[in-house]
Amino acid sequence: MSYANHPLGNTQAEDDRLRRHGYKPVLFRRMGAFGNAAISFSVISVLTGCMTMYGYGLSTGGPSVMIWGWVGVGLMVLFVGAALAEVTSAYPTSGALFFMAHRLGGKRWGWYTGWLNLLGLLGGIASIDYGCAQFTGAFLNLQFGFEPTPTKTLWIFFAILLLHAVLNLFGVRLVSILNSVSVWWHLGGVAVIVTALTIVPSHHQSAHFVFTNFVNGTGWSSSLYVIAIGLLVAQYTFSGYDASAHLSEETTNASVSAPRGIMRAITWSWIAGLVLLVGLTFAIQDYAGTQSTETGVPPAQIFIDSLGMVGAKALLLVVIFAQLFCGNAETAACSRMVFAFARDGALPGQQLWTRTDNASRTPRAAVWLSVGVAAILALPSLYSPVAYGAVVAINVIGITPAYAIPIYLRIRHRDRFTPGPWNLGRWGVPIGIIAVVWVAFVTVLFCLPQSRPESGELMTSDTFNYAPVALLASLILAAVWWRVSGRRYEVPAVAADSEMAKIQGEVV
Repeated sequence: MSYANHPLGNTQAEDDRLRRHGYKPVLFRRMGAFGNAAISFSVISVLTGCMTMYGYGLSTGGPSVMIWGWVGVGLMVLFVGAALAEVTSAYPTSGALFFMAHRLGGKRWGWYTGWLNLLGLLGGIASIDYGCAQFTGAFLNLQFGFEPTPTKTLWIFFAILLLHAVLNLFGVRLVSILNSVSVWWHLGGVAVIVTALTIVPSHHQSAHFVFTNFVNGTGWSSSLYVIAIGLLVAQYTFSGYDASAHLSEETTNASVSAPRGIMRAITWSWIAGLVLLVGLTFAIQDYAGTQSTETGVPPAQIFIDSLGMVGAKALLLVVIFAQLFCGNAETAACSRMVFAFARDGALPGQQLWTRTDNASRTPRAAVWLSVGVAAILALPSLYSPVAYGAVVAINVIGITPAYAIPIYLRIRHRDRFTPGPWNLGRWGVPIGIIAVVWVAFVTVLFCLPQSRPESGELMTSDTFNYAPVALLASLILAAVWWRVSGRRYEVPAVAADSEMAKIQGEVV
């Protein structure tokens, strides 16, 4: 990576860079390099992704696929992150992916990328906070005998959304502080969980079991197919690192700090997640009992079997707080995406969603819209046990392809791309090609059926994979709204300050 000849190290330089892209700086730059990395690390949240998807992994390949899949997927995500970080350095704006796509590919590319990214972020808030509600319900069940019915779980979910909205209204300084705490909470939480699961239980699984045992509970006969869809445990967790890009207009030295934030978040998560998965799997006491646990949360059953009720409840609280940090960071990232997309005329109600609080410069209406839509997305969980899977599908199938689009356009139109301070040099194109191929591959995986009906039918409502429907619905919505409002969509719609004429000798 090269940093030569790019003297962008202060707020004024980054604000000038933003003006050259056509935007007037309106958000406070109060987030440092660590805080920027922390928000992506918090959104990735191994204590959210690994925990909520662990039950899926027990049936879809079992320990060997979870462990080695995490290693392999993490490596590939580093390629995607590096390619995305390079483009982020060149275009450090709140719009992030859609702004990059527009600058490199044109108006329509930016439009579709933006809608995929936005729907993915909204689905992310819903899936993270609903998963947190499920874990909270499991804790309350153990502590007070609370029965987590779908209705009660939904009310817990609404309360969590409200908490995240309120926390985000206080400004980016509080968000940054909470994300910094989140990093240490996650790292410390992983250390506490793994240490407890290593020291306390009298029985542990063998290394042979942890690293080589293959389990197929999907109903599909092909082991290769099961291994492929088992990779989704890791790939689902490794999402959300675009948060560093979305908060770049509030980050000091953003053209370096934001891309570094992406890479640091992925690396920290890769290491911490591997330690967590290995520790959990060694501590399994009863494989079948863990899969069919009455808590509905397999890791909770591992805690109970290994540590007893008191220890299990303590570790569940560690996980729940980590999930709360994760949802709060996702809300911050999504609200900035709403702000940026509305700023360019891509959302109705532009003046409302771009309005910032005078004291904190926070886009408050955008925060409320983010949590409001997330609340609506989870409503079907009242009527269908597979609705949560559909919400997860909206998250991953929206945001994952959106990562690849600006990378693909950077390769395709490399003559239009001027590298920023953080760049890959001559490795930019080959790393970008690997990244695009990987994203295309995992997008197909997300659309495949994940379990086969026992009756032998082709598909039932309980085994149907909603990811392709989510992708198709997202593209249809974007296409319809393009015809309705796309012609008024401009990036950027906000003119640069005329003072740039004095600074740069030109008006962009």
